[in-house]
Amino acid sequence: MKLGIFTVLFGDKTFEEMLDYVAASGLDTVEIGTGGSPGDKFCNPKELIASEEKRKSFLDSIERRGLQISALSCHANPIHPNRDIAMEAHETFRNTVLLAEMLGVQNVVTFSGCPGESDQSKHSVWVTCPWPTEHSEILRWQWEEKVIPYWKEQNQFLKDHGVRVAIEAHPGFVVYNTETMLRLRSAAGEQIGVNFDPSHLFWQGMDPVLCIKRLAEAESIFHVHAKDTAIHPYNTAENGVLDMKPYQDENARSWIFRTVGYGHGEEVWRNIISGLQLGGYDGAISIEHEDSLMSIEEGFEKAVAFLKPLLIRKKLENIWWA
Repeated sequence: MKLGIFTVLFGDKTFEEMLDYVAASGLDTVEIGTGGSPGDKFCNPKELIASEEKRKSFLDSIERRGLQISALSCHANPIHPNRDIAMEAHETFRNTVLLAEMLGVQNVVTFSGCPGESDQSKHSVWVTCPWPTEHSEILRWQWEEKVIPYWKEQNQFLKDHGVRVAIEAHPGFVVYNTETMLRLRSAAGEQIGVNFDPSHLFWQGMDPVLCIKRLAEAESIFHVHAKDTAIHPYNTAENGVLDMKPYQDENARSWIFRTVGYGHGEEVWRNIISGLQLGGYDGAISIEHEDSLMSIEEGFEKAVAFLKPLLIRKKLENIWWA
C-alpha cells in the first residue's frame, strides 16, 4: 500500500510548494481536486486537456519528486434537481475522466449525487426512513428515474475511456452505506466502485472492517481515504447521531471529524489496514484532514506519523508451512 494526501488541504500553497512539502513528508501519492467541493486549485481540467505541453509539465512536476497521482477528485452532485448545478457537476466529472485517461490515472473520486423528490424540486432530498409512505415512493422514483439511468450512462463513458469512478459513500447522497454502494454498482456497472472513507461510516454505527469485507467481495474498493470520527457519548445518548449543528460547535455535537488516531485507536486502524489487505487492496491510503481542533500542518503531520508504521508495504509471498 502507498500513503498519500488529498491535496485540497494545502490551498494556501503553490503547486510546487505543495509537492515539495508532500515529498519531504515521505508520502507516495497525491489526490488532486479538479472541481466541485475540493475546487481546482492545482488542476484545471480544461486547460490540461487542451494542452499536451501543460499536461507534460504537470506530470513532470509530480513524478520528478517520486510521487504518483492516486486519483482526480471532483466531489459534486451531477443529478441535482437544479439543472445548472447538475450540468456544472456533470461537465466537471466528464472532463475529469477525460483528463484522467490522458494522464494515465485510473481513479476519479466523486459523490453519487442526490436528486429531488420530483422533477419540480429545487433542492436535493435525502430519504432516511420508509414512512410516511411517500418517502418510499420518492426513493423508488429517485433510483429508477434518476440515479440508475445517469450512472449507467457514465459507466459506459468510463469504460470507453479506461477509467473507473470511486464513489464516496456520504450521508446526504443516495449512496451513503455499503448496501446502497453495492446497489449502484450492481445496477449501473463495474466501472463504478467505492472511495472507502471510514469517517462517514463510524458515526452511522457501521463496522468499517465488516464493510471492507463485503465491498471487497464485490471487488469494488477502488480508492481509500484516511479520516477519523470522534463520537461524543453523552451528546449521542441524548440526541442520536443525526446532527445538524455546525461542525465548529464541537462541544454540542454528537460527533466530529478528527485526524486519524484521535477518534479511534491504533488497533481499529490496524484492523482497517489489514482488512483492506485481506480484500486485495494495494492502492493509496489518502489522508483527508477535516479536524477542526488542529491546524492544517499539525493534523497532516500527526496523520502521517500515525499511519506510516501501520501500512503494509509488501505481503509475504513464500510461507514455509503452506
